[in-house]
Parts: sequence; structure tokens; C-alpha cells
Amino acid sequence: MRELSGLYALWLREFIVFTRERSRIASALFTPLLWLFIFGTALKTKVTVTGAGAGMDYRLFIFPGILCMVVLFTSLFFGVYIVWDRKIDFLKEVMVAPLRRTTIFMGKVLGGMTDSIIESVVILGMGIFLGVSYTLSSLATAYVFIILLAVGMVSLGLIIGSRMESPEGFGMVVSFVAFPMFFLSGALYQVEDLPPWLTFLVYLDPVTYAVDGIRGALLGIGRFPLALDFALLLLYAAAMVVAGSYSFRRMKV
Repeated sequence: MRELSGLYALWLREFIVFTRERSRIASALFTPLLWLFIFGTALKTKVTVTGAGAGMDYRLFIFPGILCMVVLFTSLFFGVYIVWDRKIDFLKEVMVAPLRRTTIFMGKVLGGMTDSIIESVVILGMGIFLGVSYTLSSLATAYVFIILLAVGMVSLGLIIGSRMESPEGFGMVVSFVAFPMFFLSGALYQVEDLPPWLTFLVYLDPVTYAVDGIRGALLGIGRFPLALDFALLLLYAAAMVVAGSYSFRRMKV
């Protein structure tokens, strides 16, 4: 019960911080709006979707990728709060509490995951204006992939944050991680059109399977079977949770 109470307290603290920072919510949603309604509109007459999605509006095609972009960046940059908590000595107070460090790590993961899920709800609402036809099954499947992506990326962000001493250093490192992951995920283009060497890098990117899974769930044009997307993303999320728990146990405050 003590561990569960501590887990809830850590989650609640992160949730309250999120709801109080309205500028953070607005800034997180501004970029996907630019991609969907400005970038997407500018390119929709220049980019032709082929294959199973032939004739599809380009903005509709990139919608699952933009949804993953929100989850990716929100989740990864959540790790900066570890750096800030260390600066204000809040992290030290948490670490001396009678809780396992794994519990502390999972409380942070749940807090960051909740932030990403709330923002994804707003983006999914925008899909209605693009012509996405939601069903209960497609939404449930999409949220499975959103949750797995959020868990994996929040864990990665916390691992990086646990090793950094300054927010500036954290931001630089995470930018080097986040942007390649996004641009290699197939969020903005069809993987079939890439040269073999670049296709190989796309297949190594875990975000690829989140984008493909959500695209398959919402638009019915996934490149891989949903079961494969789910299995690979689940494996990545589990690996990041294990690595993050280990990193927190060794972290110095």
C-alpha cells in the first residue's frame, strides 16, 4: 500500500504541474497545427499518396504521424523535469522517501504518459475536420499504440534527464534524439519510396511502428500487420522501462 500511495502521489504531482502550465499545453499543440494545416495544405497538391492509400488527401495521410509527433516530443521532453527537480532539491526529498526507486520511476512515467494522452485527445479531435472516420475499435487500437509510444519515450526522456545536470544540455541531447526519430518514422512520407539504406534506418526506428500501427488502425493503410507493430513497440517500451528503472537505481542526487 505504501508503494501504491507513493506511486499515486508522484503521478498526481506531475498531473497538477501539467494542468497549471497552460502555455506548455498551447505550445505543444501549436506545432502540430502548423504541420497539419499549413505544411500539409502547401504540399497536398504536390505529394501523391500511392498504394493502398491511393488518392488520399496528404493531410489525412500524415495525420497519424503528426499525432505520434505530439506524443514523441511531449514524452521525451518530459525528462527535463528530472533536471529541474534536482535543481530545486525536490528530487532529493523524493529519493529519501521510503519508496523503491522503481516506484519513483514509474510514478514519473505515469505522469508523463498522462500528459501525452491528454494532448493526443485534442489532436484526435482535429482529425474529424480532416475526414477521419472514428470507430470504437479504431480509437481503442490507436490508444494502445499511443500509450506504448508514450511509455517508451517518457522512459527514454527520464533516462537522459537522470544523466544531465542542466536543462540546456538536456534540450540539446533530446533534440538530437527526437528529430531523427520523427523524420525517420515515415510520418511524412511513404516508406516504399525510400532508397534501401534509408529504409533500413526507418525499420530501426521504434516510432515507425507507432505511426504505422495508428495509420493502420485509423486509415486502414498500415504497411505492417498490426500484430507486428504492437509486438515491436511493446518490446521497445518494456526495454525502456527496464533500462529506466536501472538508471534510477544508480542515479545520484
